[in-house]
Amino acid sequence: MTNIDHLNPPTGHMADNVIGFARALRAAGIPVGPGAVIDALNALQVIEIGNRGDVYTTLEAIFVKRHEHALIFAQAFDLFFRAAEDWKHMLDSVPLPDHAKKKPPPASRRVQEALAQPSMRDETQEVQQQELKLSVSDKEILQKKDFAQMSAAEIAEVTRAIANMKLPQAELRTRRYQPDAKGLRLDMRRTLRSSLRTGGEIIDIRKLGRIEKPAPIVALLDISGSMSEYTRLFLHFLHAITDARKRVSVFLFGTRLTNVTRALRAKDPDEALASCSSSVEDWAGGTRIATSLHSFNKLWGRRVLGQGAIVLLISDGLEREADAKLAFEMDRLHRSCRRLIWLNPLLRYSGFEAKAQGIKMMLPHVDEFRPVHNLTSMEGLIEALSAPPPPHHISRIRSAA
Repeated sequence: MTNIDHLNPPTGHMADNVIGFARALRAAGIPVGPGAVIDALNALQVIEIGNRGDVYTTLEAIFVKRHEHALIFAQAFDLFFRAAEDWKHMLDSVPLPDHAKKKPPPASRRVQEALAQPSMRDETQEVQQQELKLSVSDKEILQKKDFAQMSAAEIAEVTRAIANMKLPQAELRTRRYQPDAKGLRLDMRRTLRSSLRTGGEIIDIRKLGRIEKPAPIVALLDISGSMSEYTRLFLHFLHAITDARKRVSVFLFGTRLTNVTRALRAKDPDEALASCSSSVEDWAGGTRIATSLHSFNKLWGRRVLGQGAIVLLISDGLEREADAKLAFEMDRLHRSCRRLIWLNPLLRYSGFEAKAQGIKMMLPHVDEFRPVHNLTSMEGLIEALSAPPPPHHISRIRSAA
């Protein structure tokens, strides 16, 4: 067997194509380092370069390290080498493996955007120019700009910013104990056991401390037509905090309630959002908040609201059937959780007043009433989730104009 570690990496068009392909994979979200590029160039010397299937398998084995990246790699390979004129002789030979012929993955849009970037020829220079164009003032404007007023390019930029958000771990003290050198409780069993080594003399006193776990988060997201301009970005935010915390439950509601917790745990954000949309039948439809809250309280409340859960209710509160049932279900939800935070995009208006009947019925049963319409408000929410709970009266927080 030939030892490819001693081969010299090829140069010319083939090397340029492999390097460009690696850059496209990085832009699409697959971590590819320079070491993997060198390995790929060396490996291509020991296979039949005219066999497209062999090239695909070789590059996949080197560049793909996680299962969720396989479909992204297949989409990127097909798009990139279809456009690579220098490798046309490779495209007419053996077809791709079967799993590369599947329906394009949800991340295909991200792959196409990555391949459309002009950075394939001179990545460093182009990135520097793009960074210079995005001035400090532009970033400040993007931070405060309403999601509903953003262009497609701005939404893509915001999506990347949301993916990079880090959610602090707000710890919740439990009733259980664990060994802790700085604990305040004596661990008699471990202390006596250690004294056996010294003939019964107690030299090392062992202690116990409280076990702290991050508080569970339960998100109830309104996906009705009036919330359509915000729904996708909120799902990106929920995916980001789901990736940071394992104890996150997500429910979508319009005219009915849908549990998308498992779908949102997919590593790739586009795949997670596509899975959510395929499991929901009432996307961008009407709003029945009372009915949805009743279903949640009856079927899921006891399962996910234990251990001091924090509930995020993301809705504009425009209920089509506002009656006493809505107030009852909100009160039941409020009593079942540690904190109930209502995130309402309508708070972006400085003159907002709770005139709608549904909002009036819901407002007395929440701990915090916050806006969530731009990056600044989302960052404020992250800070609030890691802060101690506020007093029992409603805390209304408005974003900067």
